[in-house]
Amino acid sequence: MLGSASEAEDAVQETWLKLSRSDTCEVQNLGGWLTTIVARVCLDMLRTRRSRREELLMPVADAPVASNPELDITMADAIGPALLIVLDTLAPAERVAFVLHDMFDLSFDEIGPIVDRSPAAARQLASRARRRLRGVAAPATDVPRQRILVNAFLAASREGDFERLIAVLSTDVVLRADDLAVRRSAANQRHGAPALAPEVRGAAQVADAFKGRARAALPALIDGEAGAVWVVAGQVLAAFTFTIERAAITAIDIIMDPHHLAEIEVKFD
Repeated sequence: MLGSASEAEDAVQETWLKLSRSDTCEVQNLGGWLTTIVARVCLDMLRTRRSRREELLMPVADAPVASNPELDITMADAIGPALLIVLDTLAPAERVAFVLHDMFDLSFDEIGPIVDRSPAAARQLASRARRRLRGVAAPATDVPRQRILVNAFLAASREGDFERLIAVLSTDVVLRADDLAVRRSAANQRHGAPALAPEVRGAAQVADAFKGRARAALPALIDGEAGAVWVVAGQVLAAFTFTIERAAITAIDIIMDPHHLAEIEVKFD
């Protein structure tokens, strides 16, 4: 995940320190717990590196002096210097999701909490990373249809049309909001903010949360896919990402955390 042996050692040491300070008596899967902690430590390190715009040390110069030749050959085949350089172009959460899933075979249910996203959003992170590593742009053929569906959802939301909202939502749609979105919603209930929870399931419940709202939401492309944003004074304060399957919205994720917003690419029509 880090592409640097010295930084990897720092991450492991930080994880052991967290372990020594924690009461793990109730932890049923210590290996899984340690994997989650070290991945979050790596994610924080990647975000710090990105914010400071520090250059990634070349992996060859950072390799251990003493090593196992057979292991070196295997690792070189799996993760060569070129791949590490390309990995450095990914956003931190994309990089972590891709490495954990494609290289360590963790499920997206496991990866989601690590990067503080829903499993569906974690899947999108890994998929986007995979496309970038292959040098393939995201397929644009579905974007016009995505726009139609998202715009229909936003229009029905603004007009408070419950039936039209239901029409574009899957029956088992899930609405997820990050911690900051939930807190701000609770603080602004009297000003018409929707009643958000970390997770809301079902078309009726999600439609009710958005009915008569989304008036300030603007359509936008989020990481190449149709979505919406809330912008104040030229700054994106919230992003709404949509998962669309079989011509229906199956998931909506509300992102307000500044770290996560910094990692997504927003383009306006």
